[in-house]
Amino acid sequence: MLKIKSIMPVLAAVGLAWTMNMVTSSDAAAECERGTLDKQYCDIDHDLVADLPTDPADWVNPDTIIFSYTPVEDPAVYAKVWDGFIKHMAAVTGKNVVFFPVQSYAAQYEAMRSGRLHIAGVNTGGNPVAVNCAGMVPFAMMASADGSYGYEMEIIVPANSDMMTPADIKGRTLTFTSPTSNSGNKAPSALLKSEFGLVKDVDFETNFSGKHDNSILGIANGDYEVAPIANSVLKRMIDRDVIKADSYKTIYKSETFPTTGYGHAHNLHPEVAAKVKTAFFTFEWAGSDLQAEFKKEGRFVSIHHKSDWNVIRKIDAANGVSYSCK
Repeated sequence: MLKIKSIMPVLAAVGLAWTMNMVTSSDAAAECERGTLDKQYCDIDHDLVADLPTDPADWVNPDTIIFSYTPVEDPAVYAKVWDGFIKHMAAVTGKNVVFFPVQSYAAQYEAMRSGRLHIAGVNTGGNPVAVNCAGMVPFAMMASADGSYGYEMEIIVPANSDMMTPADIKGRTLTFTSPTSNSGNKAPSALLKSEFGLVKDVDFETNFSGKHDNSILGIANGDYEVAPIANSVLKRMIDRDVIKADSYKTIYKSETFPTTGYGHAHNLHPEVAAKVKTAFFTFEWAGSDLQAEFKKEGRFVSIHHKSDWNVIRKIDAANGVSYSCK
């Protein structure tokens, strides 16, 4: 049976290995087609994600695979939720696998960019950032048993609020989640402007909560006036009895968006990447902690960033977003 190791020594070792081979990877990518990707990546096949380095010496074949899920209010809860899946991935890949509880979106991107993270579940709006700046290659997404997937952005207010429609947001303070979030910032910014003529920081004031969980709790507790959130997170918090269904009301609901995308580092050894994908697509949902948490879902399905995230890139374009990597 494979042992799940402590994460800190592992991260330190992986970070050192990345530093040692960073120069050759950067040099190899110095002159190539890359589109909007950061300068250390290439996209010769024009699929909008980073290519596998051409030199096998630049491929990463870690003894321990580091996996993270998008930042949540209580990372400890999700460490347990993902435990069965982590063990399944370890069995399929023949490697140790560690769950890495990241505290912010930026920390997750930087961990993959610097080589300290191999597999990640990245929120919808953050996928283009992770792809362009961290070299993530998305390959899977959760779906229901029949293959359908997605979530909606809802704009919610406290149950006793006098706001009834998005038009009532004018003159109020709207709390976004994070700058890179699709449903927590980018989609509502674009939709409020195009459908209701409301421009953020002009027609209403704004601030950020950091996470969907924080925004939802803030609305339920009356700390925030109005907030756009992903209703997939909202439903899970109601199911866990973190908030009551009558503590808020919805004043807007969007079309369906793709949900969290799972991807691997662009330079992960192709044999390891293939086994990781096998782990995702062979995981048995029935009776698992994942099924208990993500009640609507029942399998992982294959995704392609170029087509499946087209609507998200359009929202980014409408907001004037560029994938600047620092």
